[in-house]
Amino acid sequence: MSASPNISELTKTASQVRRDIVRMVHAVQSGHPGGSLGCTEYFVAMYFHILKHDKNFNADGIGEDLFFLSNGHISPVWYSVLARSGYFSVDELNTFRKLDSRLQGHPATEEGLPGIRIASGSLGQGLSAAIGAAQAKKLNNDSNFVYVLMGDGEQNEGQVWEAAMYAAHHKVDNIIATIDFNRQQIDGPTEEVMSLGSLKAKWEAFGWKVIESKGNDMAALISKIEEAKSLCGKGQPILNLMSTEMGFGVDFMVGTHKWHGIPPSDEELANALGQLEETHGDY
Repeated sequence: MSASPNISELTKTASQVRRDIVRMVHAVQSGHPGGSLGCTEYFVAMYFHILKHDKNFNADGIGEDLFFLSNGHISPVWYSVLARSGYFSVDELNTFRKLDSRLQGHPATEEGLPGIRIASGSLGQGLSAAIGAAQAKKLNNDSNFVYVLMGDGEQNEGQVWEAAMYAAHHKVDNIIATIDFNRQQIDGPTEEVMSLGSLKAKWEAFGWKVIESKGNDMAALISKIEEAKSLCGKGQPILNLMSTEMGFGVDFMVGTHKWHGIPPSDEELANALGQLEETHGDY
């Protein structure tokens, strides 16, 4: 991690990652582009600036920061960033969602893909796993951080709130959980499917310290994650309520649940790629 983020370079990387996302999903006509595009800045910021991580992957993760993805359906953005940051060959992105590929639709562990510590996609479970890892770090006197990303629709899951209550009670203050607050889920706007009310007020009521961030503004997002790190170690778990736009970066995908799990056609792919600069070479 550099002392100061190179926002221009990180933004270029984000453009390439978005190209990877739409190309992967288009190639097999399957996958989840909307949330992946909306969370691109977050993943790029994490893997290219924030995380202290070892690309010579060891599942134990001792002496490094750990990241868990709970809303595993946005695997395209994670796979792209893992490859682009050196965990495996970028060419392997060609195998996304194909038979015998390590790049399954939801992240899995049995194929031994570097960077993946738990299988995910059954919503509601990631926070629990991350809290367990955070407690293990405390037991090991490991001062590194644990991060986890959840979806806002995922807040419908009861296990999330059990885990939230547990972390506050046990003062798990080395974890930074982030909610992708794009206000969309597979069946429609979250407000229509099942209103979430004030997530900030709810998480605060459960004993968490809450910060709010703009997830599609690279510089602002990094600043807020650094703020979250500064709040760790004070007896409270940290929640980053990160506002994003589903489909960000591709004009016809922005702000609608319709692209949650729908692949682009040939014409739509060409349109999307025309909006996204190729900065680091397509796979």
